[in-house]
Amino acid sequence: MAVTDLFAGEIAAELLKMLISISRESFMCKSSAEQMVTYIQQVLPIIQEIQYSGVELSELRQFQIDRFVHTLREGQELAKKVQACGRWNVYRKVQLARKMEKLEKNILRFLNGPLQAHILADVHHMRFESAERFDRLEFSARRLEEQLGGMKIGVGGGGWLAEAVKRGGEEEESCEGLTSMGVGMALGKKKVKEMLIDRDDLRVVGIHGIGGSGKTTVAKEICRDGEVRSYFDDRILFLTVSQSPNVEQLRSHISEYSEGKDMTNSHGPIRRWKSQFERRIRVRTLVVLDDIWSLSVLEQLISRIPGCKTLVVSRFKFPTVLNLTYELELLREDEAISLFCHVAFGQKSIPLSANENLVKQVVRECKGLPLALKVIGASLRDRPQMFWASAASRLSQAEPICESHETKLLERMAVGIADLPKMVRECFLDLGAFPEDKKIPLDVLINIWVEIHDLFQDDAFAVLYELAEKNLLSLVNDARAGDIYSSYFEISASQHDVLRDLALYMSKRESINDRRRLLMPRRETRLPKEWERNMDQPFNAQIVSIHTGEMGETDWFQMDLPKAEVLILNFSSSEYFLPPFINRMPKLRALILINYSTSTAILNNVEVFSKLTNLRSLWFEKISIPEFPKATIPMKSLKKIFLVLCKIANSLDQSVVDLPQMFPCLAELTMDHCDDLCELPSSISRMHSLECMSITNCHSLQELPADLGKLNSLQILRIYDCPSLKTLPPGLCELKCLKYLDISQCVGLECLPEGIGGLLRLEKIDMRKCSRIRNLPKSAASLQLLRHVICDEEISWLWKDVETAVPGVHVEFARECFDLDWLVE
Repeated sequence: MAVTDLFAGEIAAELLKMLISISRESFMCKSSAEQMVTYIQQVLPIIQEIQYSGVELSELRQFQIDRFVHTLREGQELAKKVQACGRWNVYRKVQLARKMEKLEKNILRFLNGPLQAHILADVHHMRFESAERFDRLEFSARRLEEQLGGMKIGVGGGGWLAEAVKRGGEEEESCEGLTSMGVGMALGKKKVKEMLIDRDDLRVVGIHGIGGSGKTTVAKEICRDGEVRSYFDDRILFLTVSQSPNVEQLRSHISEYSEGKDMTNSHGPIRRWKSQFERRIRVRTLVVLDDIWSLSVLEQLISRIPGCKTLVVSRFKFPTVLNLTYELELLREDEAISLFCHVAFGQKSIPLSANENLVKQVVRECKGLPLALKVIGASLRDRPQMFWASAASRLSQAEPICESHETKLLERMAVGIADLPKMVRECFLDLGAFPEDKKIPLDVLINIWVEIHDLFQDDAFAVLYELAEKNLLSLVNDARAGDIYSSYFEISASQHDVLRDLALYMSKRESINDRRRLLMPRRETRLPKEWERNMDQPFNAQIVSIHTGEMGETDWFQMDLPKAEVLILNFSSSEYFLPPFINRMPKLRALILINYSTSTAILNNVEVFSKLTNLRSLWFEKISIPEFPKATIPMKSLKKIFLVLCKIANSLDQSVVDLPQMFPCLAELTMDHCDDLCELPSSISRMHSLECMSITNCHSLQELPADLGKLNSLQILRIYDCPSLKTLPPGLCELKCLKYLDISQCVGLECLPEGIGGLLRLEKIDMRKCSRIRNLPKSAASLQLLRHVICDEEISWLWKDVETAVPGVHVEFARECFDLDWLVE
């Protein structure tokens, strides 16, 4: 018996212990570690039998055992690196996850070779009851191969957040460009262009087709087309309408844009509009209405202004309104194969190493639908052949897809979801809780996953990355986001409406009282009748999402929600009565209120906050912040507060609320686009648990608290785009834990505090668009941990002395970036 045999068992046993530890601590490698624990537990007895049997193996089989021991050693070294990797080092974790995938493939290659588990049994069949042993090991080998084939790291590989967002954008552009080359799409683009440019008699034209067929892609390609842009003088407005539109808001936007009053262009930066007298002349304008569902809504949105044409993108034809419509053809087989291979293999044709017949079978079952090809192709990327065969079999069992069978499309696409790791699949289904065609702020999404799935933030990001890799959502961001100090608020997720339908479809498989997610698919005037019919029994939902207009006290009925941990209230009104059943949600951990109206909403029934003792995260959007009742007990569990587009008034004043007493454990505070915020309440300086504070786009903010330095736990401070702010308080220099300071676009600032060198742990400062700052305090040379400065090129010379005094400082010139697309939301 060779020396390697003596150590194989010890190596396997040690690796087993390490993998068990990894499965408990590292989310990114959790799935693979758990599978490998099962594998080692099953194969370890076999290794030990060889180790202690004393049987001499043949040279060939000894060589195979040596290779296996080498693989185990590689796994042992890799496991050590995973255990040593820091919790927040996401980039390193992703790299290690990719190495785990490589190890998985090596093991699969080993098992699929001549040394499968039944060969090991064959070596020892003379010493034991051969039939029983062989049957057991053959079954074990089959199970191992299936489990190892199912090992899929929670992240698909890649870099940090910026890379994920960038890759998502590149992938989308690449796929859109690829599909637009198809004959059907190219012909569709040509025909619709002719309708818009060559036919003055056509005011309202359309593109229609089944969901996921590429209608929106064609419409966007038309909007990017040089001839179309030139014909309409870049006056193109692209609006997503959806099933729950705010018709008045959309009508106002179309009217202002058509008359030249709108100052933003949804396909580019701020443009210089022509003078007022030129606007009176007939000006060509194209309005694209994407995802129209209702004839009555369409009739209200069509502009009657001379020179304005409307392109309607829908699943329906609307023959009474549209002058002419084009029915989009699905992809031909060769086009479908090209798109599918681009997503599944990273090339436009079937690789020589792939099973051509199996690939073509899967492609045929996607029926030429671009979205289905992208989702299913991504789900099979890097999968072993057995998964392909299984997917092809399941796809073939689904009923044919046609325009009247949208659910059949969902059944096919569900095949791509079923093979996701359980946690990733659950997080995908959570996306159904958000309204269609709305951007989802990542802070909201990440917080939900952290709370209900017990994930760390970096693990939640890994899930996000995996979903983006699988084409199940898209990530968009501004140019500022992407490093370790980026706020997830700067990034948002979006999802195709068919994928949202898929999440809703898969979430409805249990009875309504047993569903994990209780969701309203679209905005309604009242709660669903199905909920009311079942209100006599408790609802076991973990996530509850409600989408309505204005709600008064009598519009609610009582519901028992003992397991609810997340409540999302989407509404559109100027007044909103909070649901009384919040009192029956003892486990509520995250509360999100998003108002889609044009004005801020006044909340009633705020007394319910006195019962939210377990609440950890609170998101208010376009809300008039209420005065909390005096009887409200301290919210000791609350860690994060986000106030977006809110009216603050005096609701945070010391005379109204004692913030440190009300929120004694608050770690993160974000206030964005709160236009009436003139100064921060002084009591904020006594919130000693605060680690991150972001005050962004608050144009009326004039002053920060003088004793800001008392925030002895603060690590991140963002004071971004607050143009009325003239000075930073000297107390800011006493923030001994501060690592990141963002004062970018605070154009009113003329200097940094003299004692800024007191920020002993400062690693990064962002001061782009602070052109009035013309000198640095001498103490800046004391910033010994400073590594990254972002500023405009014309003032970069200010940092020369600091670069000399502090080794390793990198001064980066800010890039010009003007993008107001989000204002259309």
